[in-house]
Amino acid sequence: MFTSKLSRRQWIQTSTALVGSTGLTYQGAQAQTPTPQQAALPTGVASALSGPERTAQLLDVAKKEGSVTVYSSMPQDDMAALASEFEKRYGIKVKVWRAGSEKLLQRVVLEARSNHFEMDVSDTNGPEMEAMHREHLLQVCKSPFLSDLIPQAILPHREWIATRLNIFTCAYNTKALKKEDLPKTYADLLDPKWKGKIAVEADDNDWLAGTVTKMGYDKGVALFREIAAKNAVTVRKGHTLLANLVASGEVPLALTLYNYKVEQMKNAGAPMDWFALEPTIARPNGVAVSRNAPHPYSAVLFQDFMLSVGQTILGKRDFIPTSTKVTSTLNKMPLTFADPKVTLDDNQKWTHLYEEIFSHKGI
Repeated sequence: MFTSKLSRRQWIQTSTALVGSTGLTYQGAQAQTPTPQQAALPTGVASALSGPERTAQLLDVAKKEGSVTVYSSMPQDDMAALASEFEKRYGIKVKVWRAGSEKLLQRVVLEARSNHFEMDVSDTNGPEMEAMHREHLLQVCKSPFLSDLIPQAILPHREWIATRLNIFTCAYNTKALKKEDLPKTYADLLDPKWKGKIAVEADDNDWLAGTVTKMGYDKGVALFREIAAKNAVTVRKGHTLLANLVASGEVPLALTLYNYKVEQMKNAGAPMDWFALEPTIARPNGVAVSRNAPHPYSAVLFQDFMLSVGQTILGKRDFIPTSTKVTSTLNKMPLTFADPKVTLDDNQKWTHLYEEIFSHKGI
C-alpha cells in the first residue's frame, strides 16, 4: 500500500512538506485525539506512579484495549522475541508492522496526512524519530525507567527515547583477511592492498558526518576522498545485504556495519568479525508513543517494557542497550554519538558529500 521510490534521506527531507500540506484538517485531528498524558490516562498515572502501581493501572485498561500496534525497523526475529515476552507477561497482543526506517517514516507521514492512525508505538532510527517529533506525531515520555538510561538516551523534548545503539564498525571476512593485517586507523586504508576490497552502505551519511566532524572537517573529508579515489570504495544498498556480502567473501571489508548484526551472524557460524576504528560512531535507535495512539494504555505499557525488561532482552541478543543496568563490554567503548538533529538540519549537505566521495558505484 505504501510504496515510494524516495530514499530514506529524501523522506526525511520531505516529511515536513507532506505533513504541512494537511493544514487545518490534521491540526483538528490532533486536537480531537486524547493522549495518555492529557486525557486517556487518569491524572498522574503517566508521570507520578512508578513500579507495580503504575504497571497495574496501565495494565487494567490495556487489557480492555486488547492489543498494541508497533511500527518497527528492527530485524523481524529480534522484535518477535520482544513481542513474545510482552504478550507472555501482560496478555496483550502485539501487532508488528515491519519495514525499513525510511518506509516506516513514509507510512507514519501518510497516515497523518490522511487522518488515519494505526500506529501505537514507533521503534526505529533516531533521524526518523526526530522527524516525527518535529511534525508533532509523538508524545512526551515520562517513564520512571528513564533514570536507568545513559544521559545520551534522553533528548530534551523526551518524545522519543533511545533504547539501543547501532554502533558503526568495520566488518571483515575472516577467510579473506587476517586479523593482524587489519587497518588500525582510517588512514591505513590508503594502502594499495585495499584496492577493490572496501565497501560502505549507501545511506550512512550520518556516519560520515560524525566521523569527519570528529577528525576535523577538512582533514576528514580529504582523507576519505583520497581513500575512495585510490582504492575504489564500492557502495551497497542495505546493511543486511552488505553483511551477507562480507560473510560470503564478495566484500572482504565493510566500513559501516552495525556491530550487533555482525555479532549475531558470527555467533551463527558466519566467517566474519568486526572491529572499531576511532572515532567510533553510535546511532541511537529509539521507542516512542504516537500522539494519536489508538491503544494509548497499551502503548505506554509497551514503552515502559522496552525501557526496562526489553533492555535485558536486547542485551542477550547482542544489541547495545542504553540501560546502565545491562552490562556490556561494548557500551564501554569510547563512542561519538550521531546527532539526529544534524542529519535532519544538514541532510542535503551530508548527502551530497557522501555521494560525491563514494560516487555510489557498485550499488
